[in-house]
Amino acid sequence: MTRTRPTPDGRDRLSGTPDALSPTPVVDGLLRRVQTVRAACRLSALVVWIPLSVGFEACLLLVPGTVKIRWTRVIWGVLCKILGLRIRVVGQRTGTVGGVAARKRGERPVIYVSNHMSWLDVPVLGTLLPSVFVAKGDIEKWPVMGLISQIGRTIFVSRQRSTTGRERDEMIRRMVEGDNLVLFPEGTSSDGSRVLPFMSAFFAIAKLPRLKDEHKGALPITYDSGMTPLIQPISLAYDQLEGLPIGRFRRPVFSWYGDMDLGPHVWSLLQWKHGRATVVLHDPLDPDLFPSRKALAQATWKAVAQGAADLRQNRTPSIQPGRFDPATLPVAFLPPRVRKAKALLDRMASFFSS
Repeated sequence: MTRTRPTPDGRDRLSGTPDALSPTPVVDGLLRRVQTVRAACRLSALVVWIPLSVGFEACLLLVPGTVKIRWTRVIWGVLCKILGLRIRVVGQRTGTVGGVAARKRGERPVIYVSNHMSWLDVPVLGTLLPSVFVAKGDIEKWPVMGLISQIGRTIFVSRQRSTTGRERDEMIRRMVEGDNLVLFPEGTSSDGSRVLPFMSAFFAIAKLPRLKDEHKGALPITYDSGMTPLIQPISLAYDQLEGLPIGRFRRPVFSWYGDMDLGPHVWSLLQWKHGRATVVLHDPLDPDLFPSRKALAQATWKAVAQGAADLRQNRTPSIQPGRFDPATLPVAFLPPRVRKAKALLDRMASFFSS
């Protein structure tokens, strides 16, 4: 049985095969030029699309309502299209676009919790989920990405004890006012070979400390009764490259972790024709049904890790059951005509990632 090993340029080569079976220098040089031209065209498209779309979104920040949330999904969807990244979705998304009107009619906010492997996770999940990302405070200081993240209404956290309370209150306030959030509780990106343990501190915004009545005023902002956010676990994996399943040698094409430089990683990705990301949306979890935030974090991690393991091993992913009351799901509050309109908008948004 022959095995493959990666060459320095990222290609696989059959061990033990004669050189006669390898591509000729002319063919190999032609393939390299095609890849370079493809990467250059895509990079040019990114240079044009990102400033125009983000600039338009900056204008939408002044417009009330959820139009800025919907436009953000279009930005990410077109970006995935430019990158040649297809998205396969398994399961149903919990929650709606949100907004002030949604909170007034009793729709609970949703916190989407996913494993984290790459900067690509943001456009992939941003295409599917009407939400705001929670990111490390370091990104806010990046020259270009920092500005784009701020315009995208990203919430930055520094993970310092002196700012924990203020950052928690900011996330709670954003959800009370109509936003849904995306969290990466691993705290860092990984190589995709496993799901790192979740930090229970991230779940403090869903499982607030129980205070006696005389001490409830100690928290600057809290949820109304029955409005605690739902948790939806999400398993994400990049499982195909050029139509073929991905093994561990190919994961660095998508995974961005450790001390990898962003520029070379983006350029390498742009040279490939197309890849695929699979997103598994598990059943939601109700924090009110768990005794502690550690128990909630463990249940969420178990669902995410199981789905990611299925995807890594090229098995059909199974949706992990949740613990919730169906009557409390946000979609249950929508009238039938609004549900039809919502389904139509979702199909239009998914067009960019199909």
